[in-house]
Amino acid sequence: MASEAENRKSFAIQAGYCAAMDAPITARICTALGQGITRNSETGRRVLDWPGEPVADALVLRLVGGLHALHRRGVPELRRIFTGEETDIGRIGAALDAVLCAYDLPLMPWLYGPPQTNEAGRSAGLMTGLLHLARRFGPRFDLLEIGSSGGLNLMIGRYRFDLGGVAPGPVESPVTIRPEWRGPPPPDAAVEIVSARGVDIAPLDLTDPRDAARLEAYCWVDAVERQARLAATIAMLQAEPVALERGDAAHWLEARLAEPQPDGVTRVLMHSVVWQYLPEAAQRRITAAMDAAGEAATPARPLGWVMMEPNRDLNRHEVRVRGWPGETPMELVALTHAHGAWVEGLAPPFAVHPYGMRPHPTRSD
Repeated sequence: MASEAENRKSFAIQAGYCAAMDAPITARICTALGQGITRNSETGRRVLDWPGEPVADALVLRLVGGLHALHRRGVPELRRIFTGEETDIGRIGAALDAVLCAYDLPLMPWLYGPPQTNEAGRSAGLMTGLLHLARRFGPRFDLLEIGSSGGLNLMIGRYRFDLGGVAPGPVESPVTIRPEWRGPPPPDAAVEIVSARGVDIAPLDLTDPRDAARLEAYCWVDAVERQARLAATIAMLQAEPVALERGDAAHWLEARLAEPQPDGVTRVLMHSVVWQYLPEAAQRRITAAMDAAGEAATPARPLGWVMMEPNRDLNRHEVRVRGWPGETPMELVALTHAHGAWVEGLAPPFAVHPYGMRPHPTRSD
């Protein structure tokens, strides 16, 4: 169990992450909460006596999400804080603590589970990985995503992309994902998503306005472009829902890998900012399942693994790709911003990485 001092320190740590991600308003809110939160509310007491590891548990983002939801509902005490008009840390801290007292009941449930930060911009990194597999195995893919949250990245085949001049995806898509591109472009290969299915331990049903509002509350108030893209992608999903199930990632993947695979279709496990949250036992099961399926892969029925996961030690997110059949290990093909604002393509020879390793947790959501 962390001490009160450690729990307060987690707010300063999260503020640092937010500042590094160009989110000054959210950084200021985190700093003010860490200094101003008291035991005058049940929410405050729960936060200060948090029984787990506050950074790994995303404690601060749980609370900030709840406060942002109240702001989006029009709570007047939060308007000047979330618009950035009020900048004094002391006044913000006192005002936020008063909001915790006044809105204790609606805020407490935000502490019960981790934040959901389904970010369609991360599809830029995932598509970069798929382009590398497409050059090797062909255009057709059966995608299996773990940790899908609300399923926005399951619509990767419906988005238009501009990745350094390489433009996969339907021209008529209402959403174009165009990150700042750095370095050499990815392979210019055709991509056809035959199917895309996902699983999450606690998926959001974005056809439900309440779940959609919850997801939007986790998108930082500073991120105006992300908020607009989030609204557009939620509308796309509501018009045509995705294949998303509730379940355990390892169990679900094992079952999907056992299903018949059509000739000429590459089956791909993909995930973004998920691996760090899986228990080590689940990581081992998934790795073993992919190794076994890889041994059985053939040129007619290839297998791929595309991940976009954080490297906290180097303060970056990394796109890594593995394909079977073949002995080439997991390769680092690109670096990316946590929310897909930029992608940096890398040139071969690519660095390799033992994909079963557990990365350090980070809170860049």
